[in-house]
Amino acid sequence: MNKTVLYIIAGASLGILGPVLVYFGNPANMGVCAACFLRDSVGAFGFHQAKVVQYLRPEILGLIIGGFLASLLWSRNFTPVSGSAAFSRFFLGVFAMIGCLIFLGCPWRAFLRLGGGDMTAIAGLVGLFAGVFVGRFFKKNGYVIPENDATTKPVAFLPLIIAILLLAALVFGLKLGDNGVLFSSEKGPGSQHANIFISLICAIVIGIFMQRSKFCSVGAISKVFERDLSMFYGIVSIIVFASITNLVLGQYKFGFEAQPIAHNDVLWNFLGMSLAGLCFSLSYGCPGKHLVQMGAGNLSSAVFVLGMGAGAAISHNFILASSGDGITPYAPYAVAIGFIYAIYVGVFTKKA
Repeated sequence: MNKTVLYIIAGASLGILGPVLVYFGNPANMGVCAACFLRDSVGAFGFHQAKVVQYLRPEILGLIIGGFLASLLWSRNFTPVSGSAAFSRFFLGVFAMIGCLIFLGCPWRAFLRLGGGDMTAIAGLVGLFAGVFVGRFFKKNGYVIPENDATTKPVAFLPLIIAILLLAALVFGLKLGDNGVLFSSEKGPGSQHANIFISLICAIVIGIFMQRSKFCSVGAISKVFERDLSMFYGIVSIIVFASITNLVLGQYKFGFEAQPIAHNDVLWNFLGMSLAGLCFSLSYGCPGKHLVQMGAGNLSSAVFVLGMGAGAAISHNFILASSGDGITPYAPYAVAIGFIYAIYVGVFTKKA
């Protein structure tokens, strides 16, 4: 099948199923958000105490499972590789998450927000382009992260095994004694979720098409700078199909004001997603791609995702994450430190 068609189909799967998950209970304009849902899932284990964003999201697990199924049964390119440059990847994940939670969403959510009529996401999208552009500058000047080393299939299966165990814990309600182990919000975004199995099936479908197409938000934007729009059509597909689906379901709300789980601080929407885009570029992928690659045997992606989980805990424990009212007083300092770290890595990570 033509690659451009695959990108469009992958984008359509997210653009349609994201709003469908909102219809069935997920937060508005947040049908599938890798950053927000990792944050919720980290909260489910008590790594942060923001009680309104604690829930083990089946969508995260479904993306991993979908990536595994596609790599094993469709594309047949399950590739067991171990994590390389673990320290750099981990902290790129930390600062990518901090940037996402200042903007309030990952690239996928930025597209879904636009598809729901939320024009505050425009500044974030421009910031994403800026961050990827800076990442390309470093790559053109010698930045290269060490290659992955081959590992065994049983080791590469570990993210899938853990995902299945976590899913079982969610479905059956893991308990120690009389107490439930997983935290679950009683109000706020964490309390808003679709049925477990609807969430899981939708995420598996998205993961399958994302893995088969090799779609990546960061890769799509990077290719635009090379005048290759083939993968960018996947982004257009997400926005177009999300807009149509939201209109059909009566969920479309156009404008800049009072958008759900979003703020209208243009500067910090831009800078938050610029930081995230730079970290994604230096780690060779957006968070959705990394989750899918975990299922396909890539443990470097697992290290980056673990870093994002740590970044979520840091963001809420140290009051860095934004709310609908805007950024916190401490967020600018975190963004500055994040840029310093990412630029340092971009300058000094060279091939030996």
